[in-house]
Amino acid sequence: MTSFASDQMIELAPSYNIPIVLVLAAIPMVWVQVWVALAIGLFGLFLMIQAVMLRLKFTPTDLDIFRGDKLIRRFPYRDWQNWEIFWSPVPILFYFKEVNSIHFLPIIFDPKTLRTVLEQRFPKSSAS
Repeated sequence: MTSFASDQMIELAPSYNIPIVLVLAAIPMVWVQVWVALAIGLFGLFLMIQAVMLRLKFTPTDLDIFRGDKLIRRFPYRDWQNWEIFWSPVPILFYFKEVNSIHFLPIIFDPKTLRTVLEQRFPKSSAS
């Protein structure tokens, strides 16, 4: 397991696995149902664009989401209650619950580093 200094900022690398699988799955779906294939393919392309543009950065106190160099959202760990990465064999969804809201993010970033950083910055035992 990789270890990070607790005062270190960690930026997750993008992962294009889910977007690529969706786009590839849409191709044979064209012969079954064109509109479904179009929806799946467009969603895959949307996720690919998001993987290129968005960056998750874990600071010692917050999860920050950036679009390019611009901070678009900050999630302080002190407001977190729980987190989960769904479907361990092939991680597809990251969930975390804050005091007043819940958030779901598709895994468009490195899932192994995500789990490692989450376990370090907000261990499951500290979740309510």
